[in-house]
Amino acid sequence: MRIHPHTLSIILFLFGAFISFAQYAKEDWEDRDTWMKVDQLFKLAEVGEGDKVADIGCHEGYLSFHISKQVGSNGKVFSVDVQEYRLEDLNEYIKERKVSNIEVILGDYDDPKLPEGLLDVVFIVDTYHEMDDYMKILAHVRKALKSDGIVLILEKLKDPHKGKSRDAQASSHTLASKYVRQELEEAGFKITKEINDFGIWNHEPEKNMWILVAEKNKN
Repeated sequence: MRIHPHTLSIILFLFGAFISFAQYAKEDWEDRDTWMKVDQLFKLAEVGEGDKVADIGCHEGYLSFHISKQVGSNGKVFSVDVQEYRLEDLNEYIKERKVSNIEVILGDYDDPKLPEGLLDVVFIVDTYHEMDDYMKILAHVRKALKSDGIVLILEKLKDPHKGKSRDAQASSHTLASKYVRQELEEAGFKITKEINDFGIWNHEPEKNMWILVAEKNKN
């Protein structure tokens, strides 16, 4: 059977979209554990028992549930997303697992709606590149953190987009650490840890993960 080129393009696009978002679906969480290195993320961000932690861009809650276990019953997770349908799924999973330390928040595109001065850690994992009002969001994150609070940003840089402008990268759902490092510093943060090769994203060798960890600049 001969496939029309236009039809083939649509099929390839849909397949690519499926691969890109598969790691967020609940049935793919077990596989994600094989490459996400959650324990290392917690070590880098110094997440411990009783901490108050935000997960911005939580989707259906993959990282949020890991955080929930890490902080324990005396801690709390603030799971933020701008897509209501994702949070509906998350709320169902919370009920299924009988988890009591996760608070679900429907954020705005320029405001994650976090409580001020309460958080020990804020995670922004594979979400920062989606933010158009990133400076406003960083300002809100800074207000939400305690004086010694930490923000950890993890992104993937796709090989074909290295060296391109920030706008070109972000429109392709990728981002280089150099742009985010500068933005964090402009927003009043001090970079404390930087890892440029944290592994590959979702078993795709052309997508390299990097991490920036920052604290409030006290100067």
